[in-house]
Amino acid sequence: MLNEIKRRSEIINKAINDFVKVGNPKGLYDASLHLIKAGGKRLRPVLTLLCCEAIGRDWRNILPSAVAIELIHNFTLIHDDIMDRDDYRRGVPTVHRLFGEPTAILAGDTLFAKAFEVLAKCKVSPENLVKAVEVTANVCVKICEGQYMDMEFEKREDVSVDDYLKMVEKKTAVLIACSCSLPAILYGEEKYVKPLWNFGFNCGIGFQIHDDVLDLIGGEKIGKDWCSDLVEGKKTIVYLKAKEMGVKIDIFGKGRASDNEKRRAVEKLKECGAIDFASKMAKEYVERGKKYLDALPDSNAKEILLCLADYLVTREY
Repeated sequence: MLNEIKRRSEIINKAINDFVKVGNPKGLYDASLHLIKAGGKRLRPVLTLLCCEAIGRDWRNILPSAVAIELIHNFTLIHDDIMDRDDYRRGVPTVHRLFGEPTAILAGDTLFAKAFEVLAKCKVSPENLVKAVEVTANVCVKICEGQYMDMEFEKREDVSVDDYLKMVEKKTAVLIACSCSLPAILYGEEKYVKPLWNFGFNCGIGFQIHDDVLDLIGGEKIGKDWCSDLVEGKKTIVYLKAKEMGVKIDIFGKGRASDNEKRRAVEKLKECGAIDFASKMAKEYVERGKKYLDALPDSNAKEILLCLADYLVTREY
């Protein structure tokens, strides 16, 4: 299955080079493409290609939509890193750290605009393209709402697990849902739009919960600051569950912590069961998402999607 992901991610990488032309000033494009060139699994655009195959359509005509999804994803990463003051992403310095904050803001804006420029290159009917643009733009608004909620949580003491899930739906799940449903929207396959959206939406929630777990147990494999969520005071589902049980995490919101302090905090979260609680919930969301694929005809692509869904909540980085 990982080979199938790799093969399609190589298609995406070539397409990014084909559709995203480097312009002037060079420094702006160096900053814009910094994280993209650093790698990444390209999971979202790979999902777009696989979902297109799973509904029996040719992904070549809608390949620009997969590229657009990856550009939007990277735009959010650049801006998230600025807001979170993170120093590393994908094992390299973040854009704002390397190029400065003003350039990083512009780099994110450039990717956002380029995404819609590229999306417009899909070879489908104008009516379906307009629908796809509308859905994608709405998803970008939801992502911003989710990011604001995430930031606002840092100031609130009354954040609940349900609040967290609502935030994750907007910040993470909708883009993965969009990745999966765009092929059906672009090809006018109405009967598959909702099942693919719901598949991606539920898997997206599971993906983010697992990501929050990895921040604690992934160590250097995750390619960013280990335990950064705890140290920065982010109210993830793991922290919220521990708090609900009356467990105090000393490094929460401290701004910095030694590796020993981080290890002690993670042990506490393991002992109280908060990490297991989150991992179980992530898997439950993915199982719920997989059921929506029953609406699709049997195919090799569908089987890969089912395996990929499991991978989202079992990956180690």
